[in-house]
Amino acid sequence: MKCIFCDIVAGKKDAYLIYEDKTHVAILDKYPIQFGHSLVIPREHHEKIIDLPTEGVSALFSKVPMVARAVLKATGADGFNIGQNNGRAANQIIPHVHVHIIPRYEKFSNPWKRRMIANDEELNELSKKIRSFIESS
Repeated sequence: MKCIFCDIVAGKKDAYLIYEDKTHVAILDKYPIQFGHSLVIPREHHEKIIDLPTEGVSALFSKVPMVARAVLKATGADGFNIGQNNGRAANQIIPHVHVHIIPRYEKFSNPWKRRMIANDEELNELSKKIRSFIESS
């Protein structure tokens, strides 16, 4: 399978590189949600976060604060969101695990105002179900 992030990591495709080390790169998103939208990407190809070993998840997220601080300083953003999508249903466009750092500005509205309202019975039942899967893994 052809992977654009693997091509960027290998230097076969250009990107707006903002950070790199032996295991990760960070680039500006070519189609940003907001000015300064950046991606932190492991060099090793894994499609979803659940495909990474625990150490890989830790290493990936350990890069986020450093990159986010630099993005905030460079853009003057008032805050930021961290996003991590897994699978097409979750709007993962590139099937290579990555973390989004999306700067947010007070002068623009927050797109996440709509929420579901679940009742206590639904939440109780779901919490039991999730706990059972965690306990059995």
